[in-house]
Amino acid sequence: MTGISLAAGDEGFHAPNVDEEFFPPALWFDGTVFEINRVILVRLIAIAILLLLFWIALRRPKLVPTKLQSIVEMGVSFVRDGIVYDMLGERIGKKYLPYILAVFFGVLFMNLTGVTPFLNISGNALLGMPLTFAVCTYIAFIYAGIREAGAGTFFKNALFPSGVPWPLYILLTPIELVNTFIVRPVSLALRLMLNLMVGHLLLVLCFSATAFFVGMLNAWTAMGALTLFGGFFMTIVELLVAVLQAYVFALLTTSYIQLSVAKEH
Repeated sequence: MTGISLAAGDEGFHAPNVDEEFFPPALWFDGTVFEINRVILVRLIAIAILLLLFWIALRRPKLVPTKLQSIVEMGVSFVRDGIVYDMLGERIGKKYLPYILAVFFGVLFMNLTGVTPFLNISGNALLGMPLTFAVCTYIAFIYAGIREAGAGTFFKNALFPSGVPWPLYILLTPIELVNTFIVRPVSLALRLMLNLMVGHLLLVLCFSATAFFVGMLNAWTAMGALTLFGGFFMTIVELLVAVLQAYVFALLTTSYIQLSVAKEH
């Protein structure tokens, strides 16, 4: 994305630059496989905070829970009862609950860094992290299908849906192959990444415009106030998107596992 000048001279407003925002220079270990830039650092911080919060909240669970323990238990109960057990049942749900919890909270904390002061970019705004989550889900639903239904039943249900006249399988089976084993992980990754990428660019645009309009006249202007309000409004929207996308990712993961373990479609 190239800069868009809105004023004469070299001090005109420039729209957010994709390269600068999402491909920042290395902070440490430049040129090695261990290179760490701002986005990688944000991901590491999100993982560290997530692990630390769960460790503090659950290392010594109490009968009368602390506030932090209560919040964590509410989150776990929401995923367990509202998503996993509701769709998979308790017997099968228990087997895959740890993974789905990891997906939900992992995606959530990576998303929340986008509206966290001093971090200000989502760990899921680049394809690498969403693709990692999607590939893990891909492996999980294939594993679940083979384990629960058996390899033959799983692939038969996935590629040869019941109740279809056999000549139609010539057309239907390739479509099901692409949909189940290619479209699912790709759509999971792209949906998550694009939502967070666009949100980040909108936030940067609003607050950059505010700084420009205020700095241009060295005073607050109507446009400056409007863009500032837009920035705060988009922050609230991004907070809701962060939670919603974590919920959708966990819900779709559970749905794919549910389809995999079914004895017959």
